[in-house]
Order: sequence, then C-alpha cells, then structure tokens
Amino acid sequence: MNKRTINKVAVLGSGVMGSRIACLFAGTGVQVLLLDIPPKELTKGEASQGLQITDHAVKNRIVTEALRTASKASPSPLYTPEDLKNIKTGNFEDNMKDIAGVDWVIEVVVERLDIKKSVFEQVEKYRKPGTLITSNTSGIPIHLMAEGRSDDFKKHFCITHFFNPPRYLRLMEIVPSEFTDPDVVDFLMNYGDLFLGKTTVLCKDTPAFIANRIGVFGLMSIFHLMDKLQLNIDEIDALTGTVSGRPKSATFRTADVVGIDTLVKVAMGVKENCPQDEAQNIFEIPLWLQKMVDKKWLGDKTGQGFFLKKKLPDGSKEIDTLDLNTFEYKPRSKPKFATIDMAKTVDNLNERFKILFSGKDKAGDFYRQFHYSLFSYVSFRIPEISDELFRLDDGMRAGFGWELGPFETWDLLGVKKVTEAMEATGVKVAAWVKDFLQAGNETFYKMEKGKKLCYAPASKSYKALPGGESFIILSDLKENTIWKNAACNLTDIGDNVAAFSWSSKMNTIGGEVLEGISKSVSIAEEKYKGLVIANEGAQFSAGANVGLIFMLAAEQEFDELDMAIRSFQNTNMKIRYSSIPVVIAPHGLTLGGGCEMCLHSDKVMAAAETYIGLVELGVGLIPGGGGTKEFALRASDEMQPQEPETIPLMNRFMTVGQAKVATSAFDAYKLGILRKGFDNVVMNQSRRIAEAKKSVIELFDDGYVRPKERTDIKVLGRIGLGMLYTGIHSMFLGNYITEYDVSIAKKLAYVMCGGDLSEATLVNEQYLLDLEREAFLSLCGEKKTLERLQSVIKTGKPVRN
Repeated sequence: MNKRTINKVAVLGSGVMGSRIACLFAGTGVQVLLLDIPPKELTKGEASQGLQITDHAVKNRIVTEALRTASKASPSPLYTPEDLKNIKTGNFEDNMKDIAGVDWVIEVVVERLDIKKSVFEQVEKYRKPGTLITSNTSGIPIHLMAEGRSDDFKKHFCITHFFNPPRYLRLMEIVPSEFTDPDVVDFLMNYGDLFLGKTTVLCKDTPAFIANRIGVFGLMSIFHLMDKLQLNIDEIDALTGTVSGRPKSATFRTADVVGIDTLVKVAMGVKENCPQDEAQNIFEIPLWLQKMVDKKWLGDKTGQGFFLKKKLPDGSKEIDTLDLNTFEYKPRSKPKFATIDMAKTVDNLNERFKILFSGKDKAGDFYRQFHYSLFSYVSFRIPEISDELFRLDDGMRAGFGWELGPFETWDLLGVKKVTEAMEATGVKVAAWVKDFLQAGNETFYKMEKGKKLCYAPASKSYKALPGGESFIILSDLKENTIWKNAACNLTDIGDNVAAFSWSSKMNTIGGEVLEGISKSVSIAEEKYKGLVIANEGAQFSAGANVGLIFMLAAEQEFDELDMAIRSFQNTNMKIRYSSIPVVIAPHGLTLGGGCEMCLHSDKVMAAAETYIGLVELGVGLIPGGGGTKEFALRASDEMQPQEPETIPLMNRFMTVGQAKVATSAFDAYKLGILRKGFDNVVMNQSRRIAEAKKSVIELFDDGYVRPKERTDIKVLGRIGLGMLYTGIHSMFLGNYITEYDVSIAKKLAYVMCGGDLSEATLVNEQYLLDLEREAFLSLCGEKKTLERLQSVIKTGKPVRN
C-alpha cells in the first residue's frame, strides 16, 4: 500500500451530517475545510446592514450558521470546544479551488444524484491527482455517481457512509466501485478504525448497504408484528429496549430521532430497488405509518411523531404516546410482561436473552416471531450484501447499537434448535445454513487456539476475523481464566500479561471487586509482566456501590464503613505501588471510584468516549478511595515558583467540588484527570485492551521499577483554607450552593489543604488518606447525606438540594 497521510480534509456540505463529520475530523487534530453553497438572496438583517450578496460574510452565511448550530448541539459533536480552531469555512464559489491543498475530499450534499454529480464535476477541476474523494451517501449507487468521471477520480473514489451522530455512532460503511483501487479501500478501512474510532464495514454496492438494510427490515418487521399481536407503542418499546440488548431508545423513540420520513424513504427504496428480496412485503408501509407522513408527524424534526412532548403549567415536561387506533396522544403507560419481569432479575445479557426468547406469554411470542424473521432475512442476505457473516453483526452493533448482532444471537440461542423451530412454523432459511448444519457445524463463531473464527459460506470453512491481536475480547478468552470469584475474572491475555475484569450492575465497585483487584495484582506480581484492568460492560464503572454505603450509614455501622473505605484506599494504593506495571483501560462512564482507580494506575489507556470524573459531592460525600488525596498530590506537583501556590489548589478543588465530568477523554486532560505525557487516548474503543497490553509490555521491557511512596506532598494548611473558604462563602451568598453543600465543600477543602496546619507543610499520602477517610465517615453520619444517597439509589442520578 502506498504510504498516505491525512493532514487536511475538505467536507463539502455543512448540513447536519457535514458539519458533524467536520467536527469529528477536527477532534482528531486534522485541519478541515468546510464548504457549502452561497445563499441566493440577502436576509432582512443583512439588507439592513447594507451588505451585498457578494460580501464574504453573506456568501459564507449558510456554512457559518451550520457550524455554529453544530457546535452548540447536545451531546456535542466536538471532543473539546478548542477543536473548532481546526475548522475553516468557505463557500463553493470562492473556495472550491482550495481543495487542491487537501488530502481527502468528502461530499455530504443533499441526497440527489444530479446535485452530487454537479459537485463532483467541480471537484474534478481542482482536485489534485491521487486525492481521496468519497461520498457520504446513504444509498445512491456508487456506479451512478462515478459516471463521467476521470480514471484517477474513479480510482480514488469510494463511499464512506457515516451514521448520525458521527462522533457517537461507531459505524462507517465502506462501499467501493469496480474501479476503486484496492489500496484505497484498505487505507479507508484502516484509517476509519485507527484514527476515527470506527467499526469499518466493507459493503457491496446494494440498496441501503448493510446496516440500514437489516435495521430498517427489523423496524418494519416490528411494525407489522405489532399489528399481528395487537401490541401498542409503549409495549413494543418495553420489549425492544435495554432488556433485550438494544438501545434505550428502543423502536419508536429511535424512529422519532431518525425521522419517520427517512425511515419510510429507506423502506420504499429497498422495496423498489430489490425486486428479488423474498421479504418485500415487510417493506410495505402500514396505513397508519403513511398517515403519519401525510400529517407531517415525522418525529423530533417536526415536534411530534410517535411521541409528543408537552410543557406543563409548572414548567415540567410530559411525554405522551400516540394511540395508533385513534390517532390521539395519551399519557405513556408502563407495560407489564411476566417474561420481562423475570428477565430483569438477570444481569448477564446472554442468560437474560434466553429467558426472553423462551417466554410463555405474548412477550415470548413477540421475541420468537421477530427473531425467526430476522434470522431468515439475514441468512438470505449472504452473499447479496456481504460475503462475510461478521460484517452484518458488526454493522448492527456499531450502527444500531445492538449488543448482539443477528448471527451472534442465533449462535446464543442454538443454530440447529432455532432453525428447526423456524422451519416448523414455515419460516425458511437460506440453503447455505442447511449445508452448514448438515456438515455438523454448531455455531457461526468459534474460538480456536486463542483466535476467534467465523464461518465463511463461500468456502464452507471457518476463517479468522480480521484484526487479530489488535482486538482483545475478554469474554472470548474464558478458557484462559487464571482466577475468579462471583463478580470478577483474571484472564491470561498472552505474552505474559494478565487482565482483570468484573461484571456487576453498572460495573459498580464493591467488596468482591476490591478483593479481585487485590488478588489479581498479587498474582500478576508473582507470575506476569504486568496487569491490565478493563471490562466489556456498557460502562467502565459508575463508581462505588452506593447501596452498600447507604445501608451501612443508615444502620450506623461505622466500623464496617471504615473497613470498607480503608479497603478501597488500600486497593488503589496497591495498584499504585505494585512491583509490576498496571495499565487501566476505561470507556464510557468512569465515575467516582472508577475514576479513583484510574488516578492510581501507572498509565491510563482511555477510549475517546470516556466520561470520567469524581462525582461524589453530588451524593453528599467526598472522594474516599484516594481521589481527594490524589488531587491534593497533583495540585502540589503543579505548584510553580513563579505563580501563587493557591492557583493549582483552587483549580483542583473546583474540579472535585463541582463534580465535573469530562465530556471525552480529551476533555479529561483539561480537568487534570488524565496526564499529558503519561496517559493515552485510543480512538477505537475496541482496541483499548490490546493497546493497554502493549503499554504493559513496553513499561516492563523499559525496566519498570516500583514507584517510591510520596512523602513530599505540599499542603497549604490555613493559607489554602482561607482562600477556599472565602470562595465557598461567595458561592453560598450567590445562591449557587446550599448550606449543606457548604459543609461538604469545607470538608473537601480541609482534606485538600492537609487540615488546620499553621503553615505550608510536606506530608505523605497516608496522612491525606486518613483525613480523607475521616471526612468521608463524618459525612455518612449526616441526615442530608442519607437523603441524597437514597435519592441516587432511587433515580440513578446525583442530586443537588
């Protein structure tokens, strides 16, 4: 492959997708040129200012407003606000010539072939030979877009289909034409993975590609099944949400977000352009769905769809659900199914899904009938839309947020057993599935010599998944278990490196997890080069087990609480001062105790989408697992002779005191949670464990030595307390915090300043840990703290009184 680097990208089209794709690239450090059409006429405001249609500000109005809107969106398309500096705006008339200086041109204009071809014609005039040119189309065939273009254009032309929002949805579909250079395809697959954090899925040039083809089939199938089983919208969303390993938005909330017109357009496109599709009838638009389109009830974009948000007189909001029989909105209901009630008691998705599938009520009927049709459909899509099964699974996990892809789900339930049940009810499967079973195969995926293999129908054999050692999946390495308890697992991940993982609700940290970490460090010190700490849950950790803290505090079991806090502190200090390198690989929510764990590691290898912070003040406590101590230590290290010593202390105090959570791993550097020069960010979450393993080996090979315990932490005593207490009092007078918040903040300040010392003093870590633990215990005895803890247990959210 020719060596190619991407330093500058041009994004043509600044709509919802274009502006957000620009933000994604800018967040990776790439310089972006974002262009759009100039307006055809002045606004009233422009005219009143005496501006002309040819003025620069007017010609750039569309792109400027689009980028401004994107930058204010929530959740943000930017990793940090500073990323905007990497984006330069312009318009097609004045700045198309500037694409001569870019390495990659991405077209993101309206989904019309004639407009796209017109843009490509302009691109051809200025693009330098060899420059990548891709389209973000969601369905226009690439061979039609390539017509009339030069050989060099076609050689470097491909579809790169991002999913909205591009920062958060990890799928990028790559669709080459017959003319696309294979090196270009390889580069895009690799670049999307390494630098954009995407699951790159190679697709054939077929209608709706892979994810939308399967995803929209799934949605349409549910719509028809809903009518058949006489289920309503709230019941369907209860069945198809997180309980079944699907996103919280389930079916109808997803449809509202995507846009009901968009969904209908894709469904109609498949029906019209796939005459050989055996499930064409599924893509028929139900009468009630067409009625919604006719009424312009298209979801979020029009203010109402399957749901309608209402503002009540007291300022609160209420969400009503559409009754498809009367076409009136009614208060949302909370459906009850015995099968779901039973399944909710099981944390493990694989085991929970088996309960759902075998249910004896209407819920069970729904799961079986839906999955029978899904399994049938995906079997017939091989080899039409892909030659490889795993690409369909990758597409649905990364593009639609399914925790298990269709073939993975089929494996889980038993391919032979389910196929027989399908055929008994008249649901057919593709011939290759029958051949697969007749050959004695049992699962589409299997492990062999530590490698994950997937069945390839074309060769009727198993082949290793691409990526190899770049992706370590701990759940696939159960045979390499070294030690385990009820919540934890220590796994040999090869090359003399061990990995500790755990599984609990929201991956909270309790006694069993602390025991597991301590035991794993000891085993690694004795037998391995080092230890990786990571897990494969939806979140790294929501922090300490709040329920346990509340129970002990409510029963005034302060000796037990003291032991629990000591255990947490000691475990984190064992991570810090182990004789082997410990690298932690967080992702998603990494709060409270999860954050404290990271603060004590030799290195953090964080996924870009890591939301990390010390949030304890939101529940009426201070960080008690060494987090307060660590922020005091880092404040000491940041004190400079040329500036007041109180500045780093104040900055650190405010981060903890306001319970700040980083909006990305990059933002965590700004908060001082990640350390520049020590901790790294991994764009692709799926690579973080493998990258953490590499770091362990590098640290070991560089001659890792156990760190020396710190005895030189400078705390400011009364000097710092005076400054912090003044700030706290000002916040109270401004009605930013309550009287109880003042008492919590003062305890935090007391610990971070080293107590009531008459002058600045050097102290050791244990001194600060003791102060931290004492403050934590004293807060646990407060009635207000118990109320906050109880509220968190009930709502799952930190509170401010």
